[in-house]
Amino acid sequence: MNHQKHILLNGFNMNCVGHINHGLWTHPRDQSQHYNTLAYWTNQAKTLERGLFDGLFIADIVGVYDIYQNNVDVTLREAIQLPVNDPLLLVSAMATATQHLGFGVTVNLTYESPYLMARRFSTLDHLTQGRIGWNIVTGYLDSAAKAMGLSGQIAHDERYERADDFLEVLYKLWEGSWEDGAVRRDKAARVFTDPAKVHKVSHSGPYYQVDGYHLSEPSPQRTPVLFQAGSSGRGQRFAARHAECVFISPPNKEAARQTVQALREQLVQAGRQPDDIKIFMGVSVVPGKTTAQAQEKYADYRQYASRDAGLAHFSASTGVDYARYDLDAPVDYGSNNAIESASKTAKEQGWTRRKLLELFELGGRYPAIVGDAQQVADELASWVSETGIDGFNLSRTVVPESYEDFVDLVVPELQNRGLYKTAYAEGSLRHKLFAEGDQLPARHTAAQFRHAEKI
Repeated sequence: MNHQKHILLNGFNMNCVGHINHGLWTHPRDQSQHYNTLAYWTNQAKTLERGLFDGLFIADIVGVYDIYQNNVDVTLREAIQLPVNDPLLLVSAMATATQHLGFGVTVNLTYESPYLMARRFSTLDHLTQGRIGWNIVTGYLDSAAKAMGLSGQIAHDERYERADDFLEVLYKLWEGSWEDGAVRRDKAARVFTDPAKVHKVSHSGPYYQVDGYHLSEPSPQRTPVLFQAGSSGRGQRFAARHAECVFISPPNKEAARQTVQALREQLVQAGRQPDDIKIFMGVSVVPGKTTAQAQEKYADYRQYASRDAGLAHFSASTGVDYARYDLDAPVDYGSNNAIESASKTAKEQGWTRRKLLELFELGGRYPAIVGDAQQVADELASWVSETGIDGFNLSRTVVPESYEDFVDLVVPELQNRGLYKTAYAEGSLRHKLFAEGDQLPARHTAAQFRHAEKI
């Protein structure tokens, strides 16, 4: 009997041309310039569903990458997450084209009103029949802060303090404003909603004040599945309290293992269970029918990748303008309000400009797994068994073939080994991931805001 856990898989994309593996938009077969059409997204969703992917994780940024060379020239020329369109508006079309695929959508709460955002996610949870997740981010770009009317980025840890307050408002709206039996839809009695079971939310927190009723009736999951990607100390504490899925980008297996262990320990301290969080790692895969074919494809892709664009992206992540440094000069990682975990990793690894350019062979910083189906499956399985992660966010290379090749070649191999599901479970995204029902469990912090059923 095979008791190995099934590997979880998300497609990883963004509503833009260049996402992680920069420069590959120039490949003759790449279709990512059609990111602004519905067919691009519905076809991708169908491919991922054919491969029984758990979800499509959609990244987003507010702002532009303007740290490298102190301008946006490389960013614009290479389409480094610019232009970038709204991710939430893609979901309805993809939901219509699929039955089971989940959607984890990034929305930066720093520039949102919790009251209206609660309605937006409730709407999508209704329209997808419980397949929506929210990737909670607080932002890290000064360019975004200035575009949104602030003088500069809010300090790193304070962004999480604001996020805690924001989440509390959302929990009150999603979990507490409407009781389960509030909506009756009783035509004969002329009662659509029982007024006694709908409650006004009054919240006066350090950052947010709300006095009103949630505008949406309860959706299948009520609260969307909560994704989060912060690996800093403060980010991990936030994840331990709120997150259900955490996304990490470790430089190696040992770093991954340590992050996973720290997260699971913090979960227990927060009164949750160690497996209450599913941990996903970013990865790029270039599979082939044979090893030689995979290597050939990788060499072909590399000709089109832009290492310089990868460096410009990483400059924004760390807040360091690598253009100012000679190839082998030590880099001053100092302190700034960018992605704390990215800066910490770069500092610990002693990454110089030359080392980073070597790492970005495919134009991005995720480890690339290249090989036939057996080799790819071996490597994915070893990451899971050696680090304790639950699955992967699979970043695209050349669209659409990168997902099609993975589904056609790698998925059957994983299934043959008993490492991957052979059919979708029924139910919401949360139930598919955790098999504990559609809504957050009682041990999650959101549960305290629910109304006790009146007997």
